[in-house]
Amino acid sequence: MKSFINRFAFTILIFFSAGLALAFPQYFLKIGDFELKGLIVPLIQVIMFGMGTTMSLNDFALVLKSPKAVFVGVVFHFIIMPIIGFSLARAFGFAGEIGAGVILIGCSPSGLASNVMAFIAKANVALSVTVTSISTLLAPFLTPVLMKYLAGNFIEIDLVAMIIDVAKMVFLPIVLGLIVNKLFRNYKEIIDNILPKLSMAGIVVIICVITAAGRKSIIEIGGLLFISTLIHNLLGYFLGYQSAKLFKLPEQDCRTIAFEVGMQNGGLASGIAAKMGKIATVGLAAALFGPVMNISGSVLATYWSKKKITF
Repeated sequence: MKSFINRFAFTILIFFSAGLALAFPQYFLKIGDFELKGLIVPLIQVIMFGMGTTMSLNDFALVLKSPKAVFVGVVFHFIIMPIIGFSLARAFGFAGEIGAGVILIGCSPSGLASNVMAFIAKANVALSVTVTSISTLLAPFLTPVLMKYLAGNFIEIDLVAMIIDVAKMVFLPIVLGLIVNKLFRNYKEIIDNILPKLSMAGIVVIICVITAAGRKSIIEIGGLLFISTLIHNLLGYFLGYQSAKLFKLPEQDCRTIAFEVGMQNGGLASGIAAKMGKIATVGLAAALFGPVMNISGSVLATYWSKKKITF
């Protein structure tokens, strides 16, 4: 029981906090005259900065050593998840902005959680870090372009504005994080101890704000959106794994790519929704995806960790 609580402590905290926001939304919308949704983009930048401090130029060396594995991980991430998102939005008949949110989470890059799952599953952690890093750096261009062509019929997309907004949320904080990592490497242990906690706190705040703002929509279509999110996530694992198998990659790499395809950066998707001024609708799928993928990813990683790797 203790092991279960430790493993899912963060996810349990998210569900508990989201439950409070759903029950008492008035406390998660404003403090005085300040609207709490104004915190979302700065918090995403803090999270991206934290990601930057964990990265180095060595993370990209794997592109030269194992180009096929990196290619499969990055390319299929941006093919499989956007197509599934679009298909689910159509199949479930979600209204414009809700459907756009389902597509948005599919068009987002992979998240840091995939690196943790790759480690637990005894997969290729170096490959996981590389694919996450590259997909994140490609997101300022690919995410808006994919949204324009897949979600353009659901909601109006300003392509140039979205590219600029995502670049501000990704490039600047990550570059600053890389610089800090380079200049203050002697304090890496302190940085690694503080920033993950700040990132987790930021994610909790973001989900609470989105839940409170989107309470009406959650009550109306929350069940269907949850099912859609779960299908999206699980299909990502399955198709990511099978894509790697198709290219005859080693078992460790197949497991890694399953996580890299199936796990999304929900925080960044939330930030994009906030910049669009539609956090209560477009942001809902992102708020649900995080807890769902953390639970499913932990279960899959634990299963793989006990299963012998065959080549």
